[in-house]
Amino acid sequence: MNRINLFRNLSVRSKAFRSVPATLESVTWGKTNFDKASSTLVFAGLLIVCSVAVGCSSDQPKPAKSTNQVAMTQPMPPITTTPDATALPAKPVHKKVVRKAPVTVTYADKTSGVSFQYPRKYSLETGDAANQLVASDPVPMNFVQPGGVAIAAVTLPTSVYPNGDLAAAFFDVSVNKALTAEQCGEFSEAKPTTPADGTAPATAQASKLMIGDMELQSSETLASQGAREERAKYYHGFENGTCYEFALKVATSGVETEGGKHVDSKEVFQRLEKILATVKITPTTEVTASAPTTPSAAAAPAQ
Repeated sequence: MNRINLFRNLSVRSKAFRSVPATLESVTWGKTNFDKASSTLVFAGLLIVCSVAVGCSSDQPKPAKSTNQVAMTQPMPPITTTPDATALPAKPVHKKVVRKAPVTVTYADKTSGVSFQYPRKYSLETGDAANQLVASDPVPMNFVQPGGVAIAAVTLPTSVYPNGDLAAAFFDVSVNKALTAEQCGEFSEAKPTTPADGTAPATAQASKLMIGDMELQSSETLASQGAREERAKYYHGFENGTCYEFALKVATSGVETEGGKHVDSKEVFQRLEKILATVKITPTTEVTASAPTTPSAAAAPAQ
């Protein structure tokens, strides 16, 4: 039933189409041709636009892949190692040498041939100054006959015993060319020595002392004035036709200051005896060859 109607409709339409005038058909055909031409132009324009778009997109740089970046990375230059500084020969370092002054000083008298060493912090007097120091001392030279001359005296500073009652301490050297070897072994007087505990005084006895190959006769004396005491030790030796006297003297005031104390004379003597232990006497032949000059006479009277 439906098919019959469909064919009928088609036949009707075809008849109607045939009944259209020729002019109208030509117009319709022209319109159809125009539509086809415009469609062709539009399609061609679209093709042009697409081709341009595709060309522009192809000109843009493509992002490089990570693999390409690794491949295009320039290789790192080889690492060069410098030689170890310790392998090179070390340059000598010049250190500043600090020379310390010696603790002791050596005294040498070319005329008498006497030499000894004493601490640098002690003071040394020679010539007339030594004679005046020895002459002003309550216990002067102890030669048995006059003619003695002091040639050197070393004074121990009292600052060694701060707040102590040390009045003076020194070591001196004197010579006497007017004495014989027998007379050189004697002393002008043997004063009694009073012990520190105040008991009965005992007379000092002469004794001998060896310093190297040199034999010395010794004697001790004590002089007191009020609370002041002065002890002395004398040593005589005969060499080069001359009598040499080495004296060690210690004086204490006996007056103790506030916070002070009494100085032990034995301890001070030990300091002076260290100087005595360094004494040397050069033989006359060597003295004459090195220093032919004669000693100057002392202005102060000698014993």
